[in-house]
Parts: sequence; structure tokens; C-alpha cells
Amino acid sequence: MSPSMTFQIGERVVYPNHGVGTIENVSTRTFGPRTERFYLLRMAANHLTVMVPFSHVEDVGLRKVTKNIDIQRMLDFLSHGRCSRCSDWKNRFKENSEKMRVGAMLDIAEVFKCLLLQQRDKPLSFREKKMLDRARHMLLTEISSSRAASMDQAVDVLRKALGKANLSMPEPL
Repeated sequence: MSPSMTFQIGERVVYPNHGVGTIENVSTRTFGPRTERFYLLRMAANHLTVMVPFSHVEDVGLRKVTKNIDIQRMLDFLSHGRCSRCSDWKNRFKENSEKMRVGAMLDIAEVFKCLLLQQRDKPLSFREKKMLDRARHMLLTEISSSRAASMDQAVDVLRKALGKANLSMPEPL
């Protein structure tokens, strides 16, 4: 694990496709002859506890909360950025699923905006509606964490950015 991937107890982190959580503890477990260290995360949205092995931090994409300057870049993309839209549902879903799994903030924003644009043309499938909702949640929790803002304030920030692109904030599922 690289030094940039070490986290402290109490630090807020992003677990891609799941949201923002707080490192509550570091524990060690023994499995037969092997000992593994784990981060214990408390997820903000549902208060579930998740154990992430140190050896899998990079594989799952666990990362620090995005800095405010990068949040602004993401908001600028939502306001003015272009989406490359794939018309084939299967390919689009596969590409979007990979972006959500990796969990980079700009990728999540792209999935969010492209699905909103797609929704204008025709209704989204159930799976795409779920993905749109998950992207919405990921963006809101990261805006809230990065800017130390309430969820209502994060909704307003996202709504304002989308408004500049003539897009409406979707309601949660």
C-alpha cells in the first residue's frame, strides 16, 4: 500500500459506489497462518460498518474526500461539460458501472450528467435509475463532506450547477 493510501482514525474517506464513511478503527484479524489489518469504516448514509483490508484499499478504490477545488471542477463540468453518450444501453451501462466502481469524482459526475441527459430523450431502465440515484447520493455526500455543509446545502449547490446546464435535480428513489 502506498503512503498516500494510509488513513487515520476519525478521517472521512470515500468508498466508491457506497459513499462517504469515517475510519472508526484499525483492527487486526488472523486467518489461519495469515494476519491482516483492516480499516473499520462507519458509512455516513446508513451507519453500516464496513471492514476494508489494508491489502485491498487500492483495489476497492478507498480514497480521501475530494478537496474543495476539485469539487468546484466537478461542479463546472456539471454546468458546462460535454458528455459523450453511447446509444447502446448495454455498452453505456457497462461503461457507467466501471466509472462508478472506480469512484473518481469527475467520473461519477459524468455518469450523473449523462444519465440526466439520457433521461430527457427516453425513460431510463430500472438499473440506470438506480445508478443515477447512487451517483446523486455520491456527489451529495462528497460535496457535503468536502465543504462541511449540510445535505440541504449540498443539494442547493448541485441544483445550482445543474441549472446552468438546464438540467433538473432528480428526486431520490
